[in-house]
Amino acid sequence: MQHSAINELSILLVLAFIIFISPYFSKISKIPIAPIEIMMGIVFGFFGFIPHSEPFKIVAEVGFFYLMFLAGTEIDLKSFFKIEKSIIKLVLSYLTILYIVAGIFSVFISPAFLVIVVVPLMSVGILSTLFKEYGKNEPWLNTAMIAGGIGEVLSIALLTLMSAYIEFGNSIELFSSIYYLILFIVLCVLGFKGLEVLFWWYPNLKILLMPHDDKSEKDIRLSMALFFSTVAVMIYLNLEIVLGAFIAGSFIATFFNHKKDLPHKLGSFGFGFLVPIFFVYIGTTVELEYLLVPGVLDNAMKLMIFMIIVRVISSMIFVKRFGLYDSILFGLSLSMPLTLLVAVATVAYNAGNIAKELYFAFIIASIFEVILSMILIKFTNYLKFRLK
Repeated sequence: MQHSAINELSILLVLAFIIFISPYFSKISKIPIAPIEIMMGIVFGFFGFIPHSEPFKIVAEVGFFYLMFLAGTEIDLKSFFKIEKSIIKLVLSYLTILYIVAGIFSVFISPAFLVIVVVPLMSVGILSTLFKEYGKNEPWLNTAMIAGGIGEVLSIALLTLMSAYIEFGNSIELFSSIYYLILFIVLCVLGFKGLEVLFWWYPNLKILLMPHDDKSEKDIRLSMALFFSTVAVMIYLNLEIVLGAFIAGSFIATFFNHKKDLPHKLGSFGFGFLVPIFFVYIGTTVELEYLLVPGVLDNAMKLMIFMIIVRVISSMIFVKRFGLYDSILFGLSLSMPLTLLVAVATVAYNAGNIAKELYFAFIIASIFEVILSMILIKFTNYLKFRLK
């Protein structure tokens, strides 16, 4: 058997083991599955059980794009227009504080564009898992999802601009990418408005596209068609694919909310297959020996602590509305931008803008940030009820 074939066989067997066993490790350790999969990828990669493979890398990238698509399915754009104006003002104030802090620190830390993107990063991927434990009736968690949704859109847009800046610099191609980004967003807005009118006039069209009694899985087929079509458009426009994948997901959530089980069906496929491959792959890119190199662990700890503290302090603007403990819970719940922090680090590292040591620091920080935030959320929630 050829060496490459042996490598592919080894990867498949190890992936099968990790995908199967990681939920059990997660249940025992009380740590979300994503960090478990990354850590297992680090360990198995270090011992050579997951060698480098280009097909593995490509499938992992598809897994990341699909993860962003799933994140989009958490965002029903119509629901944003029904939110209290006072909540929206507080959320926008919270996000503004984060970006002001990022702008201040970008003066002292380079590269500045990376600081501006990283400090306010938001992602609803891990955040959405909190609903399983704390329910959907917690005001701090519902508001955090609103802030996370708006923040993730901003984060993905900045990631797109950062990717274009890294690739093209200050050349004409950068401004061309910005033009295409604005054009794409305008077309998306017009498309959403147009479909809103279309489905208002012909409400049965939604049922025709995604019927309730669906033996042919038309809902899944339409979702996949939309996902791949949007990815193709982003590749053609030379824009960051994650933005298109996210918007495609939000399209499903906004216009086909009559299919209540669709996000679950899409998530079952993604979190049971494609997404774990992405997290395991990220783990394999971390070289354990580099953890002992000066500047890796200490930078990871500094980044993790700084991002959590900034979010918790900024969340104090909610004290009058939620009280102290729920405000802290709000800030902690938004301190887990694992997927986008990994994405930003990967883009910057592949372009040569950050050293390998700093790349590993970002990856380690993204893992520990989730673990520490989850522990602090449990502890704060315990104190809230204990001291009542």
